Amino acid sequence: MSAPVVRPLDRARAGATVDAVFAGLSPRSRYLRFHSPVPHLPESVRARLVDVDGRRHAAVVAEAGGLGPIGLAQLFGDGHGTADIAVAVMDAWQRRGIGRRLLTALAALAEEIGYTELRGSVLPENVAMQRLARRVLPWARPWFDGETVQFVAPIGPAAWTVTHEDLLADLVR
Repeated sequence: MSAPVVRPLDRARAGATVDAVFAGLSPRSRYLRFHSPVPHLPESVRARLVDVDGRRHAAVVAEAGGLGPIGLAQLFGDGHGTADIAVAVMDAWQRRGIGRRLLTALAALAEEIGYTELRGSVLPENVAMQRLARRVLPWARPWFDGETVQFVAPIGPAAWTVTHEDLLADLVR
């Protein structure tokens, strides 16, 4: 089997990709991704996830040889500024570097589109995703909002601008 390939996802393949990746997630992985038990993907959520336009909603997919999609990373924004991100990797492919490759490719795509900041929300028990975000976006500023771990990470030239918040965050760490 060839090494997994990560590439941008287009609208034509979005439905099949979302369905395949969701089907490859265990109940625990679905809970960690959607922050609640999700035995079946509600049609309203699925409609949002497959509405890929390459600007407000862009995505990258990891595919393995003839096996099809094995992971998906998405961003949701207004076309510039800040975008919310989400990553899902099928259980059989977790802990193999797929999430890192997806998040790295998504950050590059976000910068190319014109976003300057990525934002995420992770359940406190999702230590693997927190570790992934720190590895790919080490300058991200995380905080606990009482329910989830939030993070904001500047990308592109904004990532290399040191702010007072950055200095304070480094002191607190």
